[in-house]
Amino acid sequence: MADTILPVTSTCPFGRTMRDSHFMLAPTYTPLNHGSFGTYPKSIQKRLHECQALSEARPDNFQRYEIPVMLDSSRAALASFLHVPVDEVVFVPNATTAINVVLQNLRFDEGEVILHLSTLYGSIAKMIEYIHETRGVESVNVAVEYPIDEDVLVSTFKTAITDVKSGKGWKVKVAIFDTISSLPGVRVPWERLVEVCREEGVLSLVDGAHGVGQIDLGLAKVQPDFFTSNCHKWLYVPRACAVFYVPRRNQHLIRTTLPTSHGFVPRPRGLGNEILNPLMTDSPGKSPFVLLFQFVGTLDVSPYLCIEEALKFRREVCGGEDEIMKYCVGISNEAGKLAAEILETDVMENETKMLTNCAFTNVRLPLEIGNGPGQISEKEMYLVAVWMTVTLVKESDVYSPVFFHARRFWTRLSGQIYLNLGDFEKGAKALKTLCERAKGGEYLQQQKAKP
Repeated sequence: MADTILPVTSTCPFGRTMRDSHFMLAPTYTPLNHGSFGTYPKSIQKRLHECQALSEARPDNFQRYEIPVMLDSSRAALASFLHVPVDEVVFVPNATTAINVVLQNLRFDEGEVILHLSTLYGSIAKMIEYIHETRGVESVNVAVEYPIDEDVLVSTFKTAITDVKSGKGWKVKVAIFDTISSLPGVRVPWERLVEVCREEGVLSLVDGAHGVGQIDLGLAKVQPDFFTSNCHKWLYVPRACAVFYVPRRNQHLIRTTLPTSHGFVPRPRGLGNEILNPLMTDSPGKSPFVLLFQFVGTLDVSPYLCIEEALKFRREVCGGEDEIMKYCVGISNEAGKLAAEILETDVMENETKMLTNCAFTNVRLPLEIGNGPGQISEKEMYLVAVWMTVTLVKESDVYSPVFFHARRFWTRLSGQIYLNLGDFEKGAKALKTLCERAKGGEYLQQQKAKP
């Protein structure tokens, strides 16, 4: 895919021109991992700084009276973008926060469990363990090994719910799964999993951390019970900002934010003492759910106020969502083929080509697991992945995460509008050299050299 591809309605070509004209990346840095933390254009940074300046000019006035109005405008813009009602959309710092909010608010009766795919994000897995430690709630891990056909995954998911009922007599209260998983970075048939949950009477909690701005979500049609997505990853919004979508039918289940703040409405206890809101603000017409998240302690919510500017950039500079997605998915797929050719390996994909129907591609690295010459022992897999990722960025100024899945090493490539194929070629060649060094045991030598 050439660097000079110009979307029909765009004012700036994607690739190096887009990078140099609109982004703030260091000249020598090659970011092949947009998916982790994202980045945003200069025009959106300007908006961020404007909001922060307004906050410092009149702190009390801004925090108490202006932010609620500006938040409403941001929520309306994003709700329109997602084609959902505005009173079903609020902001939180990140997807992890939103999922924590759901799990902490849900009440679990005896025998009710949490079900999740084995590829869920690490912090969410730890949250599930915390819920188990503190509240005794059991969880069911559905093993998923990629590449897997989507029909098989959906069938495995449904069977797991059925087995929970027939096996131990438990009931799945809530199921957690991704729109696009993190490691490996693959498209998940989440729409079909939501439908399975609906059929089985299970609450669906969708971790769409990599969703908004990367794929067409269709929330109004899919109707998950709870959904969250990071706007600071693929939507070009500054960190930290995530959307938290809860349809009206489930808003009564979310009684508190984390931390609990002024929006919480306690149940009457007959004490006769109303807890007044010290912010002394009036927000007539807003739902309890919206008010709950309007003020959650003192935070710099300036990123939340950049939604409209981000959507404007995508529309006016990039040519709209279709052009962005077409380029990001296209260059990701082309980059995967190029990297696999350089590394003499292959791309993680299934027969229906669904896994790469997003802006991620996972390319296998030429490393073998075992105890023979040039092989990596199983106990050193994590050590090698860490060493390669760190060395890649320290020596080559390239960031592309190295990880292992299904007893193989992979790297995850992120397609983005500021990248061209030359960037991925540079990364693949550097990774190939590092693989040879890893086979020679260099990672062990550096480990021994540490004081």
